Amino acid sequence: MRASKDSFTKTGFILAALGMAIGTGNLWRFPRVVTQSGGGSFVLVWIVFLFTWSIPLLMIEFSIGSKFKKGLIGAFKEGIGSRYAWMGAFVALVSTAILFYYSVVTGWCIKYLFTSLFRFNSLTRDPRSLWEGFSSGGQPVFFHALTLILGGSVIIFGISRGIERINRVLIPTLFVILIAGVLRAVTLPGALKGLEFLFSPNLAGLGDFNVWINALSQAAWSTGAGWGLILTYSIYTSQKDDPIASSATIGFGDYSAGLLAGMLVVPTLFFALKGNEARLFEVLNSGDQGLTFVAVPQLLRGISLGQIFLVLFFLALFFAAFSSLLSMLELPTRILIDTGISRRKAIVLVISAAFLFGLPSALSMSFFGNQDTTWGYGLLISGALFAFFVLKFGVRRFREQMLESNSRFKVGRVFDIMVKYVIPVEFLVLIGWCLYNSAQNRSLFVIISQWLFFLILFIIFNRYLANKVKR
Repeated sequence: MRASKDSFTKTGFILAALGMAIGTGNLWRFPRVVTQSGGGSFVLVWIVFLFTWSIPLLMIEFSIGSKFKKGLIGAFKEGIGSRYAWMGAFVALVSTAILFYYSVVTGWCIKYLFTSLFRFNSLTRDPRSLWEGFSSGGQPVFFHALTLILGGSVIIFGISRGIERINRVLIPTLFVILIAGVLRAVTLPGALKGLEFLFSPNLAGLGDFNVWINALSQAAWSTGAGWGLILTYSIYTSQKDDPIASSATIGFGDYSAGLLAGMLVVPTLFFALKGNEARLFEVLNSGDQGLTFVAVPQLLRGISLGQIFLVLFFLALFFAAFSSLLSMLELPTRILIDTGISRRKAIVLVISAAFLFGLPSALSMSFFGNQDTTWGYGLLISGALFAFFVLKFGVRRFREQMLESNSRFKVGRVFDIMVKYVIPVEFLVLIGWCLYNSAQNRSLFVIISQWLFFLILFIIFNRYLANKVKR
């Protein structure tokens, strides 16, 4: 297979891949989860899952995309046979369904960036009323559309002139903002107690099942492993690029962003709350959106340089969200390109579909929550399907022909063990926990019915899907 003429440079790919991996999960979910889950205990377990879930799946995706130079449906067809094209379609569906509401989230970030710039006093005076008024009105539709227009205007220029060029600005700037924010946060009175609370190891916490589950879920959803996004980006790389080194760089880069976000947010909260741990947990229990759009603005009211901090926070949040959104837009665009459609026409179709199917999430927080749960859990199935790909291809054959043959590093039989045993066990434990929680809040039937509808549909039309992909 020939690489596309429009391709990433080596550095450009790493920056774009980091843009894919580093998203809102790093900046608003990680600080909350790490603090609620025992701080240092969580971090230790979370690092374990970097090596037992995230990096192996990133290596698998990278190798498949680089080898077959096809989007998800074509890659599964070429790699393990036409009868499995439906698996690629399901992975694509999950990530595209997330796109439909992730563009809404990115729109929230744009809204709050401008609000922190021009309406700081109103935002910090009564952030809950402002959030409730905004999220229940029609404004999210406008920002949803704006986000998609901005994203489409990048994707339409392709890889080197579009995705790579914008990520060369977004990702270094994002890390500069995070580092600058951390340097300021750790100098605040009482901030060191926040760092101690965040990172002090508590070995007793290693016996807490919830710590392990939360760490695995963060590793699974934060790095983008198993989404099909790295597979899509790796289509535009040289087959000489190292899948092992690149995947490790992406994983460590994503984790670094999460740690920086934790060091930025938690010490700042400790300072604002005067070290009141009970109040800290009350704030964290407000959830990702409550923490980001209500608690943080409220706590920064009246604090010196509070507006600058808040503007930088929402700027970083927007950069993280937007760079991830670009990869989600490119995934379905590439699949359409594989069928013979031009990039320009493909992106128009993707943007139009994303706007239409994202409207319910923009207009209803309850629908947004349902989709976030359904397809967030669906990502676990996607990860399992990539593991199946390797099992079907032959684990040793995959390792020797598609990983180690293109790398200066060797992963040896450790990789085989991960794919054959560790990842399947992690999948079963985490999907079981997710479905149990869904049964508790009575959303299990809704989630499974959506999965089954599309799985059955794709299996029925498997031959059609396989035939649509051009060789």
